[in-house]
Amino acid sequence: MATANHDYPEWHRGRCNYGVWYIQINPPELIQYLDQLQQHFADLLITPNLRQYHITLFVTGFLTEEPAQYNDDFEIIQLNQQINILEALELDDFELELSHIDSFSSALFVQILDSQNTLDKIRKSLYQVKDEIAAPIYCPHITLGLYREAWSSELVLERIQALTIQKIKVQVNQLTFGYYNAQILQGLLYPYHQVKLG
Repeated sequence: MATANHDYPEWHRGRCNYGVWYIQINPPELIQYLDQLQQHFADLLITPNLRQYHITLFVTGFLTEEPAQYNDDFEIIQLNQQINILEALELDDFELELSHIDSFSSALFVQILDSQNTLDKIRKSLYQVKDEIAAPIYCPHITLGLYREAWSSELVLERIQALTIQKIKVQVNQLTFGYYNAQILQGLLYPYHQVKLG
């Protein structure tokens, strides 16, 4: 499914900062590997894609200092409650693993394995404050890009199967709350608060 490369005023209603909890992808060698995968599919994907590689943990909605007007508003007071809950968990560092390349209807991604189910524990704690603004089924992943046209699934699958995928470990020592400008498609993620682990 193609993603139209334009503004979505009916969604953002003039609001800017769309908040999300995520895990930053920092190791240069991992970023280089993801760049190589992305380049392999560059002719299928929307450019530019400025958003940093990350693993989404929990989508909160539009960050606001005012009382919520819409069901996808997320108040600062709610963020502070989530931060307190995460800090009270006293989580240790943990490990994730890159698995295979897969595809949503609108995006190409690398699946993430969480053998210890740590992400589920984190997400359940965040749900204590507010329901997530997202698809009902959580699939941990790193997005490689959004499709610029409605390509056939056979074409995408054939390209995926032609690649040899590396099983790379991801060490997680902090959780980040950040936001992106909802009026810029695939714009940068801006970190707002980090919870250190260990």
